[in-house]
Amino acid sequence: MDFSFLTNYYSVFIEGTKFTILVSAIALIFGCIIGMLVCLLKISTSKILRGIATVYIEILRGTPILVQIYILYFGLPQIGINFPGMFGFTSAFITGAFGLSINSSAYVAEILRGGIQSVDKGQMEASRSLGLSYLSTMVHIIVPQGIKNALPSLANEFIALVKESAIISIVGVQEIMFSSNTVRIATYKAMEPYIVAAIIYFVLTFTLSKLVGLLENKLALSNG
Repeated sequence: MDFSFLTNYYSVFIEGTKFTILVSAIALIFGCIIGMLVCLLKISTSKILRGIATVYIEILRGTPILVQIYILYFGLPQIGINFPGMFGFTSAFITGAFGLSINSSAYVAEILRGGIQSVDKGQMEASRSLGLSYLSTMVHIIVPQGIKNALPSLANEFIALVKESAIISIVGVQEIMFSSNTVRIATYKAMEPYIVAAIIYFVLTFTLSKLVGLLENKLALSNG
């Protein structure tokens, strides 16, 4: 095993790590926003809205993310839909971030739904008896508590996103796996660059898992 190539290529891995963290953070933010909207549709009193949310969630959770990325990057341009580069990011990065966001949103919607439904139903009845509307009760009382209940699971979703972000290397986004392939081609080393990538992923996910553990302990103390 020879890792001497890191002397010349460590900056490539650093750049890839930056893009991995960035695209994961973007996907989490937009995944949470979209997921919250889908969650509200899923728990609404309208059968039509619940049906739309159910179809959305089942399609995204029931198909591989690789297929979703391929459809977004290679399929949509054939029907005239393209993701432009913006804010200094390439079209591939925007496409990858969008694909990860909508995929994550389906899981986030279910996580939030579970968190909201875990709130004691008596709080809804008490709020309505005090004159609050259904919408006001959901916005000010039920949803905030549901989000708090779901925070540990949302944090775990972020950890999963970091690992799943490797998939967008297939469309040329310079994240960790893309960087590893670049170094492999340049050095003709098949094993060592991927071991470095695995170590970076492990450090990222291990650190995040420890932070999630601290968050869970803090929430347990606050609830106690």
